[in-house]
Amino acid sequence: MDVTMKKVVEASYLTADSAAQYRTILRYFYHQHERMRDFIAPDEILEYMRSFPVFSDYEEDQLHQQLAQLVKWNNLIARQDMTNAKTVEEYKKKRFRYQSTPYTIEIERMLVVLEKKVSDTFQGSLERSQFDRLLQALTTLQKETEADLEKHAEEYMRMWEDVFRYFQTIRTSTADYIAYINSEQTDQRMQTEAFLVYKNQFTTYLREFIVSLQKTSLQIGERLRELTPEKLSPFFQKLIQHRQSIPRLEDVSSSAEEWETEYREYWDSLRQWFLGSNTQQSELEVLQWQTNEMIRRMTRYVQRIGERQQHFRSRKNDYLHLAKWFAHCSSMDEAHKLSSVVFGAMTIQHLQLEEGTTDNLHSDTWEEDPTVITLKPRTNRYREKTKPGSMTSNQEKKMRQREQYLEDRRQERALIDQYMTEGVIQLSRLTKVEPFIRKVLLGWIGKSMASRDRKVKTDYGLVVKVTLDKENSILLESDDGTLKMPDARFEFVEQGGGKG
Repeated sequence: MDVTMKKVVEASYLTADSAAQYRTILRYFYHQHERMRDFIAPDEILEYMRSFPVFSDYEEDQLHQQLAQLVKWNNLIARQDMTNAKTVEEYKKKRFRYQSTPYTIEIERMLVVLEKKVSDTFQGSLERSQFDRLLQALTTLQKETEADLEKHAEEYMRMWEDVFRYFQTIRTSTADYIAYINSEQTDQRMQTEAFLVYKNQFTTYLREFIVSLQKTSLQIGERLRELTPEKLSPFFQKLIQHRQSIPRLEDVSSSAEEWETEYREYWDSLRQWFLGSNTQQSELEVLQWQTNEMIRRMTRYVQRIGERQQHFRSRKNDYLHLAKWFAHCSSMDEAHKLSSVVFGAMTIQHLQLEEGTTDNLHSDTWEEDPTVITLKPRTNRYREKTKPGSMTSNQEKKMRQREQYLEDRRQERALIDQYMTEGVIQLSRLTKVEPFIRKVLLGWIGKSMASRDRKVKTDYGLVVKVTLDKENSILLESDDGTLKMPDARFEFVEQGGGKG
């Protein structure tokens, strides 16, 4: 079974009925592991548990039962302690000391990180320095690959870990910050007036990140294009050499080929993130687009907030100021001129066009071509004036069209006669036909399906009998493709009843 499909027994203590005791015990083991103390005696754990008021009545028998359960769940490893046995009675009790398993340490380390998050929202950041550090690490790695790789293998492993540590920080930090900006809570806060205080801080932060990203990403991309997996193959061998030099008591299941494949896949993921591929856009371009989109979204929110504030703002002072202007006018004519400037013409007729003359928002009205509109009276009795016209005879035009139609029919009939043998067209005998002939033949087949005797009257004055052989399939070739269909036989019969 795949490892990802197995049940994680080690996480059972998180949801057990006595999860409070189990988690307190294993958290103590985690803290002691961080202090490089691996084997813990039950007496020490019991004292620690009773130090909490909620566990003041915690019994020793309960502790031993829960420690045994944690051993069963692979959270602890029990090791018999025979050094401190002072009596035969203690020796028979099989006193144990316990050590936490690596799986448990990783679970507790993850829980410690999660507990430090003060809210349910994403955090993250757009750190410009991480791109600079990644560029520096790639430059160092490139210089070493161009040399003879004479350093100790451990040095090359450190270079490799530096590259992917910075890369991992970039991936997680940027992804978390983008998720934070796009979260529903942040989106709602941006639509409030309180966001205006932070608007400049956000936009400056994002713009500086984009500028720094554009400067550094081009150099990173150039390094990655030069550092192909084939060129890094000797470097990968140094990394494998370092891993093989680490002594292990258990059998290592991974081979050198598997390790090299792992390193190549890691490197391909790094190249894919910055360079993309022929079929997929790079994550770097997506990050740039998302950052620009965040700036545009913030600008729209600020504009809407400003419009909302302007809508509810009192214009009393503005009107009082305008009233003073009118009060100082020396004549009515001057007041009319001032009114035309402030309020516009009072009796102007506004026209609304259905189609705009231009899509340019910055274009002035007098720069565009005028649009002429015919105004009609708004009355039911209005009728447009018409001029009496003469009767024109189209007889000659009709005759030309008729002759053209008959000529087309004669050419089509001649074309069909080329495929006819003794009044019969057998599709299986034809190698290739024109698209027009195929269309005509398929039309005859379709019409024959609605006839009881499978006979169809054609446009050429003949009757054709259609017989389909559904047992045999053929390929009818034309210039525009090949059609797979049942074999068909077309037998032509004249109106008088004889065969043509």
